Order: sequence, then C-alpha cells, then structure tokens
Amino acid sequence: MQSKTLTPQKTLLSYQISVLALTFSAYAAFHASRKPPSIVKSLLSSNGHDPSSGWAPFDGPRGAHRLGELDLAFLSSYSLGMYFSGHLADSLDLRLFLSSGMIATAISTAAFGLAYWLRIHRLSFFLAVQIVSGLFQSSGWPSVVAVVGNWFGKSKRGLIMGVWNSHTSVGNIVGSVVASSVLEFGWGWSFVLPGIFIGLVGVLVYALLIVRPQDAGFESPGKEIQMSPDSAVTAGTEISERIGVGEEEEEGLIESGSESDSASATAIGFIDAWRLPGVAPYAFCLFFSKLVAYTFLYWLPFYISHTAIAGVHLSHKTAGILSTIFDVGGVFGGISAGYISDKIEAHAVTSIVFLSLSIPALILYRVCGSISTYTNIGLMFVSGFFVNGPYSLITTAVAADLGTQSFIKGNSRALATVTAIIDGTGSVGAALGPLLTGYISTRGWNGVFAMLIIATFLAALFLIHLAKAEVKSKMNDRKWFWGGN
Repeated sequence: MQSKTLTPQKTLLSYQISVLALTFSAYAAFHASRKPPSIVKSLLSSNGHDPSSGWAPFDGPRGAHRLGELDLAFLSSYSLGMYFSGHLADSLDLRLFLSSGMIATAISTAAFGLAYWLRIHRLSFFLAVQIVSGLFQSSGWPSVVAVVGNWFGKSKRGLIMGVWNSHTSVGNIVGSVVASSVLEFGWGWSFVLPGIFIGLVGVLVYALLIVRPQDAGFESPGKEIQMSPDSAVTAGTEISERIGVGEEEEEGLIESGSESDSASATAIGFIDAWRLPGVAPYAFCLFFSKLVAYTFLYWLPFYISHTAIAGVHLSHKTAGILSTIFDVGGVFGGISAGYISDKIEAHAVTSIVFLSLSIPALILYRVCGSISTYTNIGLMFVSGFFVNGPYSLITTAVAADLGTQSFIKGNSRALATVTAIIDGTGSVGAALGPLLTGYISTRGWNGVFAMLIIATFLAALFLIHLAKAEVKSKMNDRKWFWGGN
C-alpha cells in the first residue's frame, strides 16, 4: 500500500485536476456537437425575412415543423439511449466506452454536414442521422459522472463542482461560435468542424484519462460527489458509491454501498420508485425545466435571426454568436444556484426563487429585447442566468434528498431505477419543447414565450410542497441564518 506522504498527496491532486479537465472537456465537446442544428435552422428554413434561403425538405411552409421533428428525433433517441448507456458503462471499460462514444458522435455529426456537399434533400436521411447521433451522445454523461465519482468524495462538493457543471454551457458557447463562424463557407462546415473537435477530444480522452485512483496506485479518495448532469444515469460498477437520483437535469449525488452490498441489493419496483418521497415532484419539475432550457438550446439562434433588433434583422452568423450570451448567463446561474443552495441548505427554495425570477426575465426579453442590441444582450444574459440555474441544481437537490432515504440507501439498483425515472421524465420535456416550438412559431413567437412561461410556472409549482418543508425545518434551525454546516 502506498504510504501517505506529502508527495503522493500532491500527485493525487494533479491526477484529480487532470480528471476534472478531461471530463469537463469531454462533456463540453458533446454539447458543442449538439449546437450546429440550432445554428443552421435559419438557413435550412425559408420561413422568415429571407425567403430566398432554404434547403429542401425544410424550405416550405412546413419547414419549421420538420426542424422541430429533427429535434424530437435526436432527443428521443438520446433519452432512450440513456436507459442502456448506464448499464453498458457498468460492464465496459469507461475510458474505451467514453472515447468510442465521442468518436462515433464525431462521425454522425459530420455526416449531417456532408448532406450539404452531397446535395441530400431526403428528410429520412436527416432523421436517421439525428437518431443515431442521439444514441451515441447518450454515452457521455454516464461515463463522465462515473469517472469523476471515482476520484472525488463529499469533501469536494460545492463551488468546485458548480464550476465543473458549467461544461454544458461552455460546450454550447464553443459549438455556437464554431458553427456560426463558418456559415459563410457553407452550412456543412458548421457540422464538420464540431465533429472534428469532439473526435480530437475523444482521442485525447483515450490517451490520457485514468478512470480510477487505483489505476494510478492510490486508494479511492471519496465515496460520493455532487454534480449536475444533463442526463444523469448510474454508471460504473467500480464506483464506491453510485449516482443518486435527481436531475437535471440538466445536469446528482453519487451514493451507494460497496460492490458487495450492491450485488445483494434488491431492485426496487418501477411503481415503488415513483412513490419515494421527492421523486414525482422533482421528475415533473425537471420535465418543465428542461422543456424551457432545451427550447432555448435549439431555437434561440433561429429566433434572434427572425426577430428585428432595433429594426434590423441580424445575419445568421451574428445571431448564432449572439445566442451564446444565454449560455454565458447559464454558467453564472448554475454556479450561483449551487453556491446559494449550499449556503442555505435549501435546494427546493433556491430552485423556486430562480424559476420565479425567470418568468419576468422571459417576459422582458420578449417585450424589450428588440429595442437595441445592448438591451437584447442584457436581457438574454439575465434569462439564461435564471433559466439554467435550477436546470443544474434540480439534479443535485433530488439526488441529495433521495440519497439520504433509508429505504434505498446502499441499493444501487434502486438508485438506477429512480434515476431512470427522473432523467426519462426530464428528457421527454426536453424533446417536447423544441418540437412544439417548431409548430407554434409559425403562428408567432408570442405563443412560444407563453408556453415557456407556463412551463416555468408549472416547474416551480411542483416544488412548493418540498420548499415549504425546507422552510419549516430551517425556521427552527439557527443555521438557516448563518449558512453553517
């Protein structure tokens, strides 16, 4: 056994930093490869102020509908793939599983762009590519969450994990900038370059990633980790304690017993898992939260290019780059929500506050965002801050709540079932939002924003009961005022 000296401790820290950097880059690359469809929407569809644009089969009056169907195809297969990827990651080498998924994603992403040069206009081709891409992309989250869970424990929660959780927004920003910067050379490049990017990161992950501390000669430094998955699923039979449920989300807490304990654990029934305290409220909250977040993810550049700002329609390239402000706000929102929640130890209350404030932010962005570019940027930042804050916090909160329940503690198979329920429910909302937007936007964007506001209100509504319980508990606890531990 390795002696506990100062030098190995420093070496362990360097390994942990490397793991954080590699897994951050990996998941950011996944999200970067998801952005091109939203960037090229305004070019593929002829609806709007530029009727000369368009690419069959998206250039007719049903163009926006078909673009929404593309989003549905990707997100549905992504959601379905999550149920299988977690179990595959349990039995396969995580380094190989993750890097293979990234390289396969690179190929499928680039394949979409090849349609530009091959002059492909069949809807079936684009749908097939999106379905395959969604399945490959589902390998990302269960792999990175398992690897990070191997290297970090309870002592590493808080702000550092909040920063790590920003990989989603950072990936969106990188994808938007890269895809937008090459639009003038042909929209195919908007897919090929992000595809090359994730492929290169995948090779880097395969060459450098060390999955477990034991592989580097260390003992496991921790047992559980707080994080915010875009799609949390259990992964890694070698994790000392596996991911607990909660979502998303977009983006949980790994908690489980030893491998021998998990082997003897009895799987919880699907209906029984729904009855666990907190599962249903957070599942439905995530459903509506992801509906809003993913609508912005897939349609914001299209909305900006089709809405006059100060009386001027922005170019497709400018609209794509400008949309990154929403994700910049999301980075600060996710970190702030995690920090505030840690301080007051009230996850549901924090989520409700962010969700409630996102409603006036959305209204102001729709009503006043067209006044000037600066107004649009400011309100877009604020909207991203409040929309994406609870998007990552919800997973953390639910995982923490469910992980402390004696009924499932140490039962990784129970946690797997609950996680599938939470993430599956959230992913349905993520698929539904962009699809509905494709249909509603043809009648005007006021209807789309009305849908987003109603969804946000319903998301907050599902957490009221849990928030009341938190307030009641903290009112009798002096730590409520001091944010102590």
